[in-house]
Amino acid sequence: MPTLILVRHGRSTANTAGVLAGRTPGVSLDERGAEQAAALPARLAAVVLVLAVSSPLERCRQTLQPLLDARPGLPLHTEDRISECDYGDWSGRKLAELADEPLMSVVQQHPSAAAFPGGESMRAMQARAVDAVRDWNARVEAEHGEDATYVMCSHGDIIKSLVADALGMHLDLFQRVHVDPCSVTAIRYTRLRPFVMRLGDTGDLDALAPREHPVGADATASPTDDGAADATVGGGAGAP
Repeated sequence: MPTLILVRHGRSTANTAGVLAGRTPGVSLDERGAEQAAALPARLAAVVLVLAVSSPLERCRQTLQPLLDARPGLPLHTEDRISECDYGDWSGRKLAELADEPLMSVVQQHPSAAAFPGGESMRAMQARAVDAVRDWNARVEAEHGEDATYVMCSHGDIIKSLVADALGMHLDLFQRVHVDPCSVTAIRYTRLRPFVMRLGDTGDLDALAPREHPVGADATASPTDDGAADATVGGGAGAP
């Protein structure tokens, strides 16, 4: 079956503002995010792509645009099922403020039990995204063959949940996965099991450097009793 290239959208204005964007309209790439998107065609230059699939949200479409400009014949499809998690009443709120919500500890430690007020559950989010990928895998294989590769641009929590599915991990462990803005995750699907070929690859190792002053949403990660930091809901802003 096909190989899926998952791209998280570039850094957004909500990432740098420390806001949980969700499906809030009008959230676009910031200057750094636009630079990340502009670098994407060169990073994928050696990869033959048969089609592109995008979340309907603006920041994903903006991320793919330079790639589409570089490959004028590459078809683009919009897929609602890989849109951002519906955070409901949490959408548009500061992550620092949400850190005090009792639900946040459930989101961090037991996400399969987490349902956002006025929104969807994290189990429903994963289920729709996995169904979308399975459907697109079948379509790509039928139209282009089992060795085809396609790209899909989505969001942090969506990509993390797809990685968890590919690794056979319970959703309660998906917060252990991290994907930076405009990072590339590659999953090779076969008839018996998937293989994660790349995970959160940004093309360099700058994101591994210690940060004296975390940027944007990452500043909301607070130490827990065991010294570990919480995962940033929505994915965080990545390296400066």
